[in-house]
Amino acid sequence: MRLLTRYLRREIYASVALVFAALIMLFALLDLVNELNSMGRGDYRLGYVLLFVTLTIPGHIYELFPVAVLIGTIFALVQMAASSELTVYRSSGVSLKQMIVMLVKIGLPLVVLCFLFGEVIAPPSERMAQELRMKAQNLKVSVKEFRSGVWAKDERSFINVRSMLPDTSLLDVSIYEFDATYHLRSITSAEHASYLDEDRWQLDGVRQTLFSKQGATTDNRPRAEWHTSLNPDILSVLLVVPEQMSAWNLYQYTMHLRENHQKTSRYEIAMWNKLVYPLAVLVMMLLALPFSAYQRREGGISGKIFMGIVLGLSFHFVGRLFANVGALNDWSPLLSATAMSWLFLALAMGMLWRTERR
Repeated sequence: MRLLTRYLRREIYASVALVFAALIMLFALLDLVNELNSMGRGDYRLGYVLLFVTLTIPGHIYELFPVAVLIGTIFALVQMAASSELTVYRSSGVSLKQMIVMLVKIGLPLVVLCFLFGEVIAPPSERMAQELRMKAQNLKVSVKEFRSGVWAKDERSFINVRSMLPDTSLLDVSIYEFDATYHLRSITSAEHASYLDEDRWQLDGVRQTLFSKQGATTDNRPRAEWHTSLNPDILSVLLVVPEQMSAWNLYQYTMHLRENHQKTSRYEIAMWNKLVYPLAVLVMMLLALPFSAYQRREGGISGKIFMGIVLGLSFHFVGRLFANVGALNDWSPLLSATAMSWLFLALAMGMLWRTERR
């Protein structure tokens, strides 16, 4: 059993690596073609374009992990079945349950690797890519959740931000502060805001209007400190879409929204998806196992690999669609994030049961 596990591990890992190489080259080429349309803006030359494409690769690796594992495992198992290797193993007493246990053992390191890409490697790499492009193109982020910019709530204050620079410093900031009875107490406007440390920002070009029973008074200052729970990690959602953030950053932002009684569905779904998505690797390996049991006349190697590609891409794109529909309809975030994994696990179990009955 140990020898068979080592052999299977070597074959599956080699096939998965080969599939990854093909998929990453394809997606990198598509990214390169897309970025060539922006080349020439500011200092955004070919060198920056190539560096941007390179920095987006970890994100693609994470997104494509279950797809590559499914196709690679199918390829390895079908090749072994075609040469009658799996038939010999099954005839020598290796049961279906033992095959499943072997695949789970082989898949666990891939689960860990997928989690590391999703949490440790891809999020900072994606942020660096976006910052690199904006700096090279001399751009700033125009936040357009509303025509007036983006709005955030922090305790009794409402904050309006018109633009954000790649270093997450803010431009054209307005802070509307209310008292305990919900009466407007002050309006603070700043031309620029830069983060100092925990819960502290420095405002530059400050104009503050205070409201009281006696009337309104205005004060202009070159700079002032602003204390708020908003921080660059929370504001980084303006640079990177939720699906490419880490689960920890998504959790922080979700807690911030929840504390301020704002809608959290999209970010909760993205957070649960980050936690559950690596386990889809094991589901895909189980789904690949029945393909090796079918006879060659039932599609051959190329037909089975094509089916694997169709199933893998369906998992990827339909899963995203289901998550978006769940966010729009306020479905359970955990259900929205895991529905496709449960569906494919049921499909794998059904195919394995059918295989054993044959």
